[in-house]
Amino acid sequence: MIQGKVIYVLWRREMIKYFRARSRVAGAIGMPAFMLVFQGMGFRKVEFPGLPDSIGYFQYLVPGIIGMTLLFTAAYAGMSVIMDKQFGFLKEVMVTPASRISIVLGMISGSATTSLIQALIIMMMSVLLGFRLPLIPAILSSLVIMVLISMIFINIGLILSSVLKDFHGFSTVINFIAFPLFLLSGALFPVSNLPAPIRILSYFDPLTYGVDALRGVLIGHCEFSIVLDVCVLLTLSVLMICASGYFFQRAEMI
Repeated sequence: MIQGKVIYVLWRREMIKYFRARSRVAGAIGMPAFMLVFQGMGFRKVEFPGLPDSIGYFQYLVPGIIGMTLLFTAAYAGMSVIMDKQFGFLKEVMVTPASRISIVLGMISGSATTSLIQALIIMMMSVLLGFRLPLIPAILSSLVIMVLISMIFINIGLILSSVLKDFHGFSTVINFIAFPLFLLSGALFPVSNLPAPIRILSYFDPLTYGVDALRGVLIGHCEFSIVLDVCVLLTLSVLMICASGYFFQRAEMI
């Protein structure tokens, strides 16, 4: 009973923080919106190798920008954990009877919700710019995929925040990780267009499968298969939750 209450309280706290910090919302969607408008509209009539004739570049780009939004929003969730460390909130939570895995799940649920909200904002913006949404079942499937993507990168952020102790170190490391993951994922262009050595690296990128799954359900085009993509995302989500719980068990909350 107490475990569920802890998860709910931490989720609610994250929601309150999110809706009170309007600048945070604007800042988080600023870059994805900029790329959606200028890159999407600028390359709208460009023919990219590897794309079917029936799919324009803007349709192809939107799932990639949604993936980008999820990646950066989720990965930076660890920043709030470092703040909680420094202000003593996390230490107070840790001395409660709640297990650390329930604390981790509470943080994950709150950050996943905020990531999903921002991804939906980008999706709605894309509709205003001409993106054609599929039927409701496909949209609901895309929400599940978005949650899985968020969970993977939220846990990466939580693992780093349990090891690192200052904002500057966290920002440096997370940028070093997030930008290559974004560029390797095929968010901006087909993975098949990459040189063979770099393409192999993209297969080890979780976002590659997330973006591919989003494209499969939203525009009906994917380079792998939706079943493979979802299996990879689900497996990595479970593994990353276990890993973040492990690191939190051994973290120093000071």
